[in-house]
Amino acid sequence: MRVVAKFGGTSLGSGDRINRAADSIAAAVEHGHEIAVVASAMGSTTDDLLDEIKFEADDRDRAEIVSMGERTSVRMLKAALAARGVNALFVEPGTDEWPVITNDLGEVDVEATRERAAKLAAELDGVVPVITGFLAQNHDGEITTLGRGGSDTSAVMLGNYMDADEVVIVTDVEGVMTGDPRVVEGARNVGRITVDELRNLSFRGAEVVAPSALSYKDAALDVRVVHYQHGDLLTGGTLIEGEFHNLIDMQEEPLACLTVAGRAIRNRPGILADLSTALREEDINVDSVASGMDSITFYVLEDDSDRAEAVLHDRVVADDALSSVTVEDDIAVVRVTGGELPNRPGVILDIVQPLSDAGINIHDAITSATSVAIFVAWDDREETLGIIQDKF
Repeated sequence: MRVVAKFGGTSLGSGDRINRAADSIAAAVEHGHEIAVVASAMGSTTDDLLDEIKFEADDRDRAEIVSMGERTSVRMLKAALAARGVNALFVEPGTDEWPVITNDLGEVDVEATRERAAKLAAELDGVVPVITGFLAQNHDGEITTLGRGGSDTSAVMLGNYMDADEVVIVTDVEGVMTGDPRVVEGARNVGRITVDELRNLSFRGAEVVAPSALSYKDAALDVRVVHYQHGDLLTGGTLIEGEFHNLIDMQEEPLACLTVAGRAIRNRPGILADLSTALREEDINVDSVASGMDSITFYVLEDDSDRAEAVLHDRVVADDALSSVTVEDDIAVVRVTGGELPNRPGVILDIVQPLSDAGINIHDAITSATSVAIFVAWDDREETLGIIQDKF
């Protein structure tokens, strides 16, 4: 196999951990695998360096300063590998082998990076390059950075462009867990998870793989997360499957919008569960839910609206905290889903503004980490779909 292994700061946080990392790399090489390594700065070095910049420094100087963490890591790890008889070299900006190139805007130059990464991949037979994560280099040879989580981005990007079979993210967690083990009892490792699932978790606080890295994963590239104490680069942890697809989808059947109003609904524990359970018991599927200060709105298929209204009305009559239920038919929904949405500032405006310019009233907008759902009148659905397709 050809593997890109990324070692996070915690996994390189001491001499003992560097030895452990070198042992796992040497074992994989001994078994005949081609290994490229991406190394983060040791421990909290990058944050420590940033904290010490207590003066005005331009972007170029800041990048040079914070690069010292990764530059130290690759030298330490390369030396540890050499001590084990592994033919290794450290690769940093300024070296002939350096692969990650950015343009004048700090964006990755895909063509140049792909070409350089392929050249580096061709030299993997018998050589282990130890590459600084997080860092990049522009066409003038100046150091740039890939931002927070940049080492993850370096690893998955290079795994893609070097035609690797797998990227292994070595970190201080046992892969993706069912919950935070520091908070909940019985949290266990998730053996497999999709890119879309993990991307949503990442943007909601799960610190496993940087969201920016996952956009470089394609269907042919496996990405796995393992704990640095595991010792074996090629087994265990959590396997991340699939790839992102930008998708614009329009619901083919009209929806009905049912709104339940009530005094201080937001302060009433369990009210959403009570109403949702009532609909479930009547086998009514809920497409989407939106909540306001004193209301909860359910979107269901229009064919189910009469039954849904009757169910919700029964709950309104039985609950003093609820006042009324109302129904609006002929609603359409257009959804935009894509891995790059969270990294696109102004994405909501990009959708809303052209619809406003076209005189289309937006009934509702519901967002998640990687999708936006726009609800409009049924008669406006085709024009809405066309406008959004033009933008995305």
